[in-house]
Amino acid sequence: MPALPTFPISTMTVRPLPDVVIDQIGHDARSAYVERFWLGILGPSATWLLRRLVDGLEVSPDGYDLDLAQIASELGLGARSGQNSPFVRTIERCARFGVLELVGGTELRVRRKLPPLTRFQLGRLPAHLQAEHATWIDGERPLPTVDERREHARGLALSLLDLGEDEPTTERLLHRREVHPAMAHEAVAWAAAHRSVIQRVAVGDLPPEAA
Repeated sequence: MPALPTFPISTMTVRPLPDVVIDQIGHDARSAYVERFWLGILGPSATWLLRRLVDGLEVSPDGYDLDLAQIASELGLGARSGQNSPFVRTIERCARFGVLELVGGTELRVRRKLPPLTRFQLGRLPAHLQAEHATWIDGERPLPTVDERREHARGLALSLLDLGEDEPTTERLLHRREVHPAMAHEAVAWAAAHRSVIQRVAVGDLPPEAA
């Protein structure tokens, strides 16, 4: 594997990693399947990094430049340099599980979809998740509740706004993901208000507990 990046390298290019099989049978990196079952395999930092990278590819399908220090900070991984820094270890973990490839130390090729878990990976999950996975594969998984759909829509809206999209564009992108228009509108309004509070806390206009 190519050498992993270290700060002060400022940017890497993110491009899609096509796979004719997985792109047909796999699960979107931001899907409920990945959140429920891949999370315990990848870990939270790697899962969130993958989500953010794929969000960026939805906006810029041919690729885009990723600000390393910024994304590391946004994910709570800091900007410490070196091979043992949390951010670099997160990239390495993603590469180890094949959800991205590092090319030449300057480019990340990212899977938009992840395959179903292998038998070995499934065996690493708690027993209740293994049982839930079997139900899911059998097609018996109940539809998500309204609260679950609302929470998912809010998370997507927040990610898109963090990537620099404006509110109307974010709402249109949620429509493309089959989020109901009323729920999409509410999710964008919530995400915008949440970001405003976080920004005010950051500059000291509000106490930390307001976040």
